[in-house]
Amino acid sequence: MTKPSCLVKPVSLTRIPGRYLTHQEGLPKLPVPPLNQTCDRYLAVLEPIIESEELNQTRTLVEEFQRPGGVGERLQQGLERRAHKAENWLSDWWLQMAYLDYRMPVVIHSSPGVVLPRLEFSDRQGQIRYAAKLIAGVLDFKTMIDNETLPVEYLGGRPLCMSQYYRVLSSCRIPGIKSDSVVNYASNKTPPRHITVVHNFQFYVLDVYNSDCTPLTVDQLYVQLEKICNSSLQTNKEPVGILTSNHRNSWGKAYANLIRDKTNKESVRAIQKSIFTVCLDAPMPRASDDMYRTRAAVQMLHGGGSRWNSGNRWFDKTLQFIVGEDGACGLIYEHAPAEGPPIVALIDHVVEYTKKSDIVRTPMAPLPMPQKLCFNISPELKKDIEEAKQNMNIMVQDLDMKVHVFSYFGKNIPKSYKLSPDAFIQVALQLAYYRCVHCCATYESASLRMFRLGRTDTIRSASVDSATFVRAMDDQSIQVDSREATLDILAKLCYNYTDTECISAIDRHLLGLKLQAIEDLSALPDIFMDTSYAVANHYNLSTSQVPAKTDCVMCFGPVVPDGYGVCYNPMEEHINFAISAFNSCADTSATRLAHALEDALLDMKALLEQTPKAKL
Repeated sequence: MTKPSCLVKPVSLTRIPGRYLTHQEGLPKLPVPPLNQTCDRYLAVLEPIIESEELNQTRTLVEEFQRPGGVGERLQQGLERRAHKAENWLSDWWLQMAYLDYRMPVVIHSSPGVVLPRLEFSDRQGQIRYAAKLIAGVLDFKTMIDNETLPVEYLGGRPLCMSQYYRVLSSCRIPGIKSDSVVNYASNKTPPRHITVVHNFQFYVLDVYNSDCTPLTVDQLYVQLEKICNSSLQTNKEPVGILTSNHRNSWGKAYANLIRDKTNKESVRAIQKSIFTVCLDAPMPRASDDMYRTRAAVQMLHGGGSRWNSGNRWFDKTLQFIVGEDGACGLIYEHAPAEGPPIVALIDHVVEYTKKSDIVRTPMAPLPMPQKLCFNISPELKKDIEEAKQNMNIMVQDLDMKVHVFSYFGKNIPKSYKLSPDAFIQVALQLAYYRCVHCCATYESASLRMFRLGRTDTIRSASVDSATFVRAMDDQSIQVDSREATLDILAKLCYNYTDTECISAIDRHLLGLKLQAIEDLSALPDIFMDTSYAVANHYNLSTSQVPAKTDCVMCFGPVVPDGYGVCYNPMEEHINFAISAFNSCADTSATRLAHALEDALLDMKALLEQTPKAKL
């Protein structure tokens, strides 16, 4: 059986052509880890973040939970039975619990954004021309998906599950009163042939295939986008799309009211069925060069508020590409169907496609005018829209975002010392946060895509060794001997990231045991009611490495009110960081953590350079 602790992050991928369905059937199922292994590792990850007295109480609960014949063993057996029957014992639970049952707005709290390198458009035609090339690039990628010729990704000689690639196009989240759902129209007998384009808060259906099923050329797309922009010059339209930014229960109620009207229902369905959405944004307020990426990040995440582009969205749509009139470009994606790596692979493909020289092809025949989607706004819906505007503006004011380009070095430095760049950055995050506050529960997303329908598990960067390291680094009296000892700890931390046996993959297993208990038992076991469990799942640092060939950066909001969201893309000679916090928390500051992170990275580099042993 495949060892359940084998967790790796897709940092570098080798691609070979392969067929999707045959490939998927050959992937192993996600195993259920041994109960005792998870319990032991759970106690180990608690050690640096829990006081000793409380930890002793938790040890007693864990011992009781895993005793032979006890409740833990019964739940473990239930999970193993589920794993035997299901294609993936976790995936449905995870989709429901992590996303569809989550009731906070998807904006900031769930949906990540991606900032692409800055572009310069001299006029609106430049914006439209780039949008046309971007659409053509996505359709080029879609051809590989449709033909099931998308190259299979490998990591360490092991093939990765490709299912997420087949879920991001022609899909959309549907709001409910208490829980949401996701629909995908790509496998319909007559799959969608249109995208939606939104400009000045107005939505249009744009057919992107000719009658012979060939995709529209860049020139054809340009003509159609120009028609849309010329017919949507009014900016006084009700921003119906801003409803999708509201609290999910509120949006669920408004949605039920919205689609009671036949015209509204048809317009909403057209958006939901579309292959993807393109948002042609109005220019945002000018920002200095050093603040440009930060301003672009918030534009991708939330659109800037109701005065700007927040109404120029349908946040439930899985993929929304954003092309600003001022050259700010990127995307936002609804997180339920996929993680970051498939999205970034799509972006890398599209960015390369847009760099190609234009091939001018004169359309053989005039194309029909794109269809404008109409909405009938009742007084009740207008009230819902005003409420969504107010709530969006509150969220916009509360988000503290900082995109920081660390320019002193990139992944080249840790690689030159044979250290994992991702591990090096994670240790720097531990040091930076410790200097700002203390040790805390830290989440780093790790891939389970080596298993069929695999999503993610958690690498917990905060450990006993990381706590020892950060305290040693903060010791001003550090001498040569102790420097070497500190370096040994750093090397151990970095090597452990490449040794899959040392990654503490416990979180999804514990969640599975908890959900199994909800199904089987009348009350939750004490281990899940314990304060330590709550502390362990309160991630003050929620982090993710999303590497890309493109010089871009992904961004997302914190997962707790007093926490940080940190996403990074390590390039060869610099590192792009997007750091978020909430202004409503007096104890957090994205700028302060960015400065602390820069100092931590430089101090760690100095440790490598000043310790003779590091050259060995």
